[in-house]
Amino acid sequence: MTDDTGKDEKARNDAGRIEIKLPDDMAGGVYANNMVVTHTREEFVLDFLAVFHPKAGVVASRVVLSPGHLKRVVRALSENLARYEAQHGVLQEAKSPDAGRVH
Repeated sequence: MTDDTGKDEKARNDAGRIEIKLPDDMAGGVYANNMVVTHTREEFVLDFLAVFHPKAGVVASRVVLSPGHLKRVVRALSENLARYEAQHGVLQEAKSPDAGRVH
């Protein structure tokens, strides 16, 4: 006799998981030391910038999110920052690289 209840629970757990693959060309990540956020009613656009000269930079990555998903991202970042600070101490906010706006 088999325990179908255990199998059903495992099937439900496996069905709720998403297999995520990280392409080799993305494994190293990208460096960004600045960010510009823009939005429309339908989406938020996060442009992560690599700025190495006061007058020049490059968009290293662009992420487009729905407003609802952005809200979850902000919550996840806040929770992770709180855990980080609980373990390593309170962080001081970095100064803006330039008081001017990125154009």
